[in-house]
Amino acid sequence: MADKYGRMLTIKLGARRALVVSSWEIAKECLTIHDKAFATRPKAVAQELLSYNHAMIATAPYGPYWRQMRKFATIELLSNHRLNLLKHVRESEVKTSLQQLYQLWNKKKSSNSDKVLVEMKRWFRDVTLNVILMIVVGKRIPNSYEGVETMEWKKSVDEFFELSGKIVVADALPFLRWFDIGGEEKRMKKVSKELDQLVEGWLGEHKEKIAENEANSEEDFMGVMLSKLRDDVEEHDANTVNKATSLSLVLAAEDTTSITMTWALALLLNNRDALNKVQQELDIHVGKDKLLVTESDTKNLMYLQSIIKETLRLYPPAPLSATHEAIEDCTVDGYDVSAGTWLIFNLHKIHRHPHIWTDPSEFRPERFMTTHKDFDVRGQNFELIPFGSGRRMCPGISFALQVLQLTLANVLHWFEFETPSGEAVDMHEAPGLTSPKATPLEVYISPRLPAFVYTSTT
Repeated sequence: MADKYGRMLTIKLGARRALVVSSWEIAKECLTIHDKAFATRPKAVAQELLSYNHAMIATAPYGPYWRQMRKFATIELLSNHRLNLLKHVRESEVKTSLQQLYQLWNKKKSSNSDKVLVEMKRWFRDVTLNVILMIVVGKRIPNSYEGVETMEWKKSVDEFFELSGKIVVADALPFLRWFDIGGEEKRMKKVSKELDQLVEGWLGEHKEKIAENEANSEEDFMGVMLSKLRDDVEEHDANTVNKATSLSLVLAAEDTTSITMTWALALLLNNRDALNKVQQELDIHVGKDKLLVTESDTKNLMYLQSIIKETLRLYPPAPLSATHEAIEDCTVDGYDVSAGTWLIFNLHKIHRHPHIWTDPSEFRPERFMTTHKDFDVRGQNFELIPFGSGRRMCPGISFALQVLQLTLANVLHWFEFETPSGEAVDMHEAPGLTSPKATPLEVYISPRLPAFVYTSTT
């Protein structure tokens, strides 16, 4: 559609108007000159039912509540100072997950072959979930689909992201909401209840620890919120604010980060020269006699960082940005835009513009070490905005990049990877709010370091 209608088009969604931007220049105008005008989120049905009536930071309307909660989350969890204090948690969880993967290989290898088939899409999701859960609520879910809580969580999360991306009939024609055409509202209420029961359990555990004066009751984010945020915030009660904020941080980190790691490995498997090159970089800067890659090591892994940027360019966690809404009339690219208009950025198109990117559909990490070496993903280069930009930019960029670099560096350092029968990896995307790989990522793994390195540590 962008190829046919150009840099910007307006579509009608019933009574709503939506502006779809496929140009980085217009995106820059919207997110700089008109940043405040487009700073709020639409009050869509999905966000009302799935985000505690817009209490989650990502979906909250622009205003005092959103400013207060974003500031709180940034200071207590996402600031550089706080992230540095939590470095040991990230490194410990990644190490534990790698040890479990190595133990799985050791258990399943045979006398005929040292290669073991594993599903890496699931593994990336598990390790990401455990990192963010340990930081936010001080617990981890076992790296398997065993256990009722684990199964319920993953099923509900999958449905959450499927439903979050839906525009239901009532969004376009509000007077039809009572009919719940298609039954989507019923599904949303069910998923919301399932997730709330899990988060309510976590909150209850924290309250019990505080009541019993346990020493570590305030070490994680949920505990900090309980101790520092005792009063209601605007129209939301304190418990709802805690649950909504904690859950939104977990969901955002788990889904987007694991999606990016899955795509990165898939791209490397289809581009073996790049895979060999990044492993050579690891051998130079880390060495095969050292088992764990630390966050200090990742600062020297420039090619790995380029791989992550190129992955985010080709496969941004969401191909369409989160929807903005105009809170006042403004003029964009010479066109009048009225208050209430929705704004969506077509990141897939912006990131593949042939005037900016040579061979835009090709995986070429080297471009970020040559022609685009000054490009970053932190919202300053509007040709590459996987995390957004401006006031509503994702506040967890630094955390996401740390987990991406640390996890990918270690798993590529620990193991060799091969696809079954040597075939190319299927690169189809699944539909929804985010863009996960449609099919599992099944690969054969085998250790790439000397045996004594694993046994001396694991």
